[in-house]
Amino acid sequence: MRSLRFERAGTTLTALMRDGAGSPLVLVPGVMADAESWRPVVDSIHLPNPVIVVNRRGRAPSGPLGRSYSVRTEIDDLNLVLDELREDVHLFGWSYGGLIAVETATERYDLRSLTLYEPVATPFAAEYVAHLREAGARGDFDRAVEIANRDISGLSADDVTELRRSPAWSSLVRLAEPLAEELAAVNQHSPALGRYPSVDVPVTLLVGERSEGGFPYGKPFALFAGALPQARTVRIAGQGHLAHVHAPDLLGKHITDAVVR
Repeated sequence: MRSLRFERAGTTLTALMRDGAGSPLVLVPGVMADAESWRPVVDSIHLPNPVIVVNRRGRAPSGPLGRSYSVRTEIDDLNLVLDELREDVHLFGWSYGGLIAVETATERYDLRSLTLYEPVATPFAAEYVAHLREAGARGDFDRAVEIANRDISGLSADDVTELRRSPAWSSLVRLAEPLAEELAAVNQHSPALGRYPSVDVPVTLLVGERSEGGFPYGKPFALFAGALPQARTVRIAGQGHLAHVHAPDLLGKHITDAVVR
């Protein structure tokens, strides 16, 4: 994969791209993830199309979140990236990236498809923003990852212990610095739900079998499903919110299927 670079209002934005032919597929990750961490999913997307994974701001080598950061900041960033590609695109977003993707989709007429994997929206774990900010002020991003997985995502103590022993933990710690402000931004943003039915392209909603109807991702997923009556819902067998970590091959297949449907 090769690097792409964009500039918006003095902030550098980057992405990784797998070359190909046809309309690009643009992936927008959520929190505690960057383009590199989604490489195993890209490797399992069996399409001839170019695949581009956005390194949202707050992830090196992209620039920092910046002052007055908000979901609107992310929408404007993504609009710039899509404008500079100058092609119709297939758009995918996971978690916070799903919120950014669908909000952006309501403002564009050059999409070929939209796929959302467990997007989130307010109200979502707002009570933990202060705890995450406190951990960040101490530079204790290990604690921030623990809060995100144990308190917010509801993983068991055993699951968190197992995750801490895995190679993924150090990457999560590295990517946790912007987490508090990203979570604050989610909770300060009012999604344009009334505009979602006007997204006039094939829409696929992906939900992990273990997430649907459960805490904490089932409720926001139901919100998006209700606001997107044109969407097809696909369940990811045996998975929750982190299929890109636990089953990248399976997630890649579902993304492939959504694009070629």
